[in-house]
Amino acid sequence: MRSNPKIKRLHLDLSEHPGSALAGVVSPEPDYKLSLLINRKLGISLKIVLPLVTGDSEDKKNKFSRFSDTSSPHGIVYELISNHGGKDYLIRKLRNIDYFFIVHNAESGTDTERIITLLRETDSVTAVFKIDSVKLKDKNLKYLIP
Repeated sequence: MRSNPKIKRLHLDLSEHPGSALAGVVSPEPDYKLSLLINRKLGISLKIVLPLVTGDSEDKKNKFSRFSDTSSPHGIVYELISNHGGKDYLIRKLRNIDYFFIVHNAESGTDTERIITLLRETDSVTAVFKIDSVKLKDKNLKYLIP
């Protein structure tokens, strides 16, 4: 008679897998000009794409400008999303942040730190903050990091 095989549990270390890195950018520049400055500094190609639309009913929809670069051969996607949409904010708790810079499929923390350092050195950028998306509780966070 056959006995049931033993069940083996595997624990996955999620820190080894690529994830998303989120940074808050403070800048007085309009989104199109900031995207050009970031393109020059990081050597990427942010281009305007369809805006990020939040809200479920027609009169409560808000649009936030979005720039994206998907041309990386390693599958890394860069996004610059405005935190201001008319009179509303995408992430209300972070009103002082003008833009969110997101790196999807980030390979390692050192690449993220290098990118944040380069963003801080960019002309017309007042401040850059690394944002921990796990600790941040907001209903609109799902639009930034799926």
